[in-house]
Amino acid sequence: MRLEREERSLLAYFPSSTRAQEAINALKEAGISEVQFDRVGRFGARYNDQYNNPLANQANTITGLSLYSADINPLVKTETRALLAADPSVSGVGLKNYGVAGNEGFLVTIVTSPDRVDTAREIVETHGGRF
Repeated sequence: MRLEREERSLLAYFPSSTRAQEAINALKEAGISEVQFDRVGRFGARYNDQYNNPLANQANTITGLSLYSADINPLVKTETRALLAADPSVSGVGLKNYGVAGNEGFLVTIVTSPDRVDTAREIVETHGGRF
């Protein structure tokens, strides 16, 4: 996204993709249409929870379950998989409130006019987001 003159941007973090999507829908209903949804994390790896559903027998790796990374090619990205496996959240011996997958890994970027910033803030906070 590129900001035009007088536009403002807000970066909001959510604990779940469901809450983020609800906020996006509410923002669009309020007339704020310049919205982008992204997943963020500590690692430079692609996160795809489509491949990490243990109920559908798609849990190929422990890192897949805890860091949503099972679709990383094991033959090409061996060093990436080794580093992900070393993360404390994978072993289950992580620190209390350690940033495991799903903590606040969902980012919604909002671009709007200055007069709509307060409205956007209220909508985000109503849906569990924080700035």
